[in-house]
Amino acid sequence: MAAGAPITARRIAGLAVPALGVLAAEPLYVLIDTAVVGHLGALALAGLALGGTMLSVMTSQLTFLSYGTTARTSRLYGADRRADAVAEGGQATWLAIFVGLVVFGLGEVFAYDLSMLLAGDADVAARSAQWLRIALLGAPAILITLAGNGWMRGVQDTVRPLRYVLIANAISAVLCPVLVYPVGLGLVGSAIANVVAQYLSAAMFVAAIARERAFRRPSPAIMRAQMVLGRDLILRSASFQICFLSAAAVAARSSAAAVGAHQIVYQLWAFLSLVMDSLAIAAQALIGAELGAHRAKAAMAAAWQITRYSFALGCVLGLAFALGYLVLPGLFTSDTAVLARIPEAWWFFVVQQPIAGIVFALDGVLLGAADTRFLRTTTLAAALGGFFPLIWASWFFGWGLTGIWFGLTVFLVARLVATVWRTRSGVWAVEGA
Repeated sequence: MAAGAPITARRIAGLAVPALGVLAAEPLYVLIDTAVVGHLGALALAGLALGGTMLSVMTSQLTFLSYGTTARTSRLYGADRRADAVAEGGQATWLAIFVGLVVFGLGEVFAYDLSMLLAGDADVAARSAQWLRIALLGAPAILITLAGNGWMRGVQDTVRPLRYVLIANAISAVLCPVLVYPVGLGLVGSAIANVVAQYLSAAMFVAAIARERAFRRPSPAIMRAQMVLGRDLILRSASFQICFLSAAAVAARSSAAAVGAHQIVYQLWAFLSLVMDSLAIAAQALIGAELGAHRAKAAMAAAWQITRYSFALGCVLGLAFALGYLVLPGLFTSDTAVLARIPEAWWFFVVQQPIAGIVFALDGVLLGAADTRFLRTTTLAAALGGFFPLIWASWFFGWGLTGIWFGLTVFLVARLVATVWRTRSGVWAVEGA
């Protein structure tokens, strides 16, 4: 699709649907991995859960390699400088390798200490560290895949990333049970399969950029510029992590039923976030391209167009989960105590969906415009000034899940006000590559 083509619903869907597939591939693979390891017993499953969580937290802080790269490459693509856009992806790939090696090194040194800190049990910590130390071999590959997704989205190609990720995860999903059981490697087999998937995916992204003759020598100046975006996005992501970890901790301090109910509703919230994030990814690619092509008015129009679609999607999802209230929770648990606590969070979750539809879309718009300082500042303010204190107030005053999910709603509303105001102001619509 040419950079200057009209922005139609079909074009937006052509970017968003494959992006959703990429976003969903990793959680689906984790479910398969969990099912395989689950038959090894509680200790192995606990080791996988803890090790997998730590790996996810480490790498999720580095998603600037994806989102930041999209913001930079899409502007170059819109300015009809595709070769430069892909070269930017080459530099992001080098940065992914360097940062990945640092993550690997630090993780290897502190794997057991971190596991022990979180688990509090020596046996669980030992299994977690065993899995994590092997899985961390794939850290550079994980980050290369993030960078690859970033530059390909920037040149408005979301089909190849989907193909690469699906091929790698499908092969690993077959390899995992073979290594765990017939080969007899147990938990170690799960970690090896994970690393194989990461390097298969990374190899395909590296081959793609090599075919474009864009994998040139590292450029410190370009990588420094990418790290500036990275700083803001890392701080923004860290505020999410702090709040959601605090919410889980407060729910756990309430009761086992409360944390079970919170986990069910939160996982549904996280899944719907992936659905809406696919439209935000389309917004990033399209907005960056329009601004790079000096079409600020078109970028403004596209911003509100995508926001309308995302709001409509949020309304549909909210209505679907409202109507499914009597059935859906029972699919996740039969525990009456957990089911009794779910309504405390459920109706906040339902009401949040249309709000989230607008917030996610406008986040994508502002990320596409590389307006990361504003997003960093407002997200930190909403998280640490609203969501975080309400979470701990819920524990202090005994508000339970109602207080936690009210805090998440306040967090979303604050971001809604900020992103709508910023988008309407137009100051983000800075033209040029």
